[in-house]
Amino acid sequence: MKENRLLAKWLSNDLNEEELAEFKASPDFEKYEKIKRYTEHLEVGELDENAMLSNILSQKKATPKVVPLYKKWAFRAAAIFVLALGITMVMQFVLPQTQKAGLGEKMTFSLPDHSEVVLNSGSEIHYKKWNWEHHRHLELQGEAYFRVAKGRRFEVQTNLGKVTVLGTQFNVKARKNRFDVVCYEGRVKVNYANTQILLTHGQSVSFENGKQVNRNVAAQQPEWMNHQICFYKENIKSLLEEVERQYNIKIELHTKDTTALFTGKLPANDLTVALQIISTTYHLEARKGADTKIIFDEK
Repeated sequence: MKENRLLAKWLSNDLNEEELAEFKASPDFEKYEKIKRYTEHLEVGELDENAMLSNILSQKKATPKVVPLYKKWAFRAAAIFVLALGITMVMQFVLPQTQKAGLGEKMTFSLPDHSEVVLNSGSEIHYKKWNWEHHRHLELQGEAYFRVAKGRRFEVQTNLGKVTVLGTQFNVKARKNRFDVVCYEGRVKVNYANTQILLTHGQSVSFENGKQVNRNVAAQQPEWMNHQICFYKENIKSLLEEVERQYNIKIELHTKDTTALFTGKLPANDLTVALQIISTTYHLEARKGADTKIIFDEK
């Protein structure tokens, strides 16, 4: 390091006498002196800085673009999100949609054409959003009230029969072997087995075990939407099953006479009164069991 420092000072003539004597005593002094003697006669032309810069830029190769690793992960995450969003949207339109009202509950929702559906307790509906405007078809399990927007044919399929309308208000109930349809506005076509019936405003039809019962309806909408359970010539077992759905309870019946038919209304928001009406009508006595169980015994 010291020799290099002395060499630099010697080339620039900055050595004092002591440093000069020390440098001349070095073994490489003669070599340095010859080099200096020959290079003093060399002439170097002026440096054209602009020309040199242009030459460097013209020969410069394109630098590969480097994408940081975290950006790669961000792009991948964004792609996965877009793909997942697309799949979710397709599934929502193609796969069947389900709306369900639990026991003791009622549920209101709208279909893609803004038709309105009110589900009664323990009921559910399945439908597809895809191509709904041209194929308005749904499947019902239980009971529902429909306010159908005008448009193409609207079909409600149950395990007991099918109801077809264009734009109207009606109620459909399919429970076990009982099938009830009530028309509150417009016209409704009902298909049950090999029977086809056209209902108009205020008309109703019921089928139970293949037998048909017709009746007129005075109400403007289903009684169950006003917290009343309406029955028309139904046996006690069907009556108690509906009470179980509306109140989300269990009922145990101890009686031999189950043939008497019931026509009338029970409150859907007052269990005590409902139990009193049933007890009086069928000469039974109601008592509470474990949890939510109600037991009817013969008097």
